[in-house]
Amino acid sequence: MVFGQVVIGPPGSGKTTYCNGMSQFLNLIGRKVAVINLDPANDALPYECAVNIEDLIKLSDVMMEHSLGPNGGLVYCMDYLEKNIDWLQSKLEPLLKDHYLLFDFPGQVELFFLHSNAKRVIMELIKKLDLRLTAVHLVDAHLCSDPGKYVSALLLSLSTMLHLELPHINVLSKIDLIESYGKLAFNLDFYTDVQDLSYLQHHLDQDPRSAKYRKLTKELCEVIEDFSLVDFTTLDIQDKESVGNLVKLIDKSNGYIFAGIEGSAVEFSKIAVAPLDWDYYRYPFFLTISLRCKLNTNGQLSC
Repeated sequence: MVFGQVVIGPPGSGKTTYCNGMSQFLNLIGRKVAVINLDPANDALPYECAVNIEDLIKLSDVMMEHSLGPNGGLVYCMDYLEKNIDWLQSKLEPLLKDHYLLFDFPGQVELFFLHSNAKRVIMELIKKLDLRLTAVHLVDAHLCSDPGKYVSALLLSLSTMLHLELPHINVLSKIDLIESYGKLAFNLDFYTDVQDLSYLQHHLDQDPRSAKYRKLTKELCEVIEDFSLVDFTTLDIQDKESVGNLVKLIDKSNGYIFAGIEGSAVEFSKIAVAPLDWDYYRYPFFLTISLRCKLNTNGQLSC
């Protein structure tokens, strides 16, 4: 039984940065990690990947050969990967014995709530390789500063959850930068817990562009609330405690914590008992951060 994460989200939400930081954190707590790059447009990887889709197909070649734009090219690449799933399976099989898998997918959101090729690739891998995967859906936290964009993010998250049919965690990424976009209309808990969305209506009415769609927005908010599936956790990829809390949520959702409870406890205790350094390179700025961690009296990790 192999565990891992399917990392998805819109362009600019921080997927590659997330895979870089998450792989370093998991290595720090004793897990062997393999990052699988399935984004044929990502040719500047800050991490060392165990499998790279560019060894099979490149977006630039597809666009040139078939006269496609980037969106059509990515759909073609996912179709091609689905038809060559045996190639990906053969690359993954040597990693199954002792690795935790991170799948870095493209940022084209249509692949995960409209088209089915990416879903079929994931489901085929789950079936053939007995994988236990959690979808980690990243959304840039700055969208909370705009009520209209926040509602759009909720709809995207809900559609993706229903389409993929995987254990799913929605993440507000880059939470450390949220204050730079101005003061939020409500407390952060309002956005993470997806509380009564009717309170957003007043703020949406202040924007002339949104006011004309008031009835539509109201109906969409009711759809989100009727499903009552979407909530968010927050993430600052440069903060060890933030990453650790997310790892615990993911481990519960995909069953990792139940597969080896004692092993999981040992992993996190390593941070507490030793002055380990966590060097994180924030792509593309490559800021190095060294963190020393300890266990406080409440049994929580702190830096």
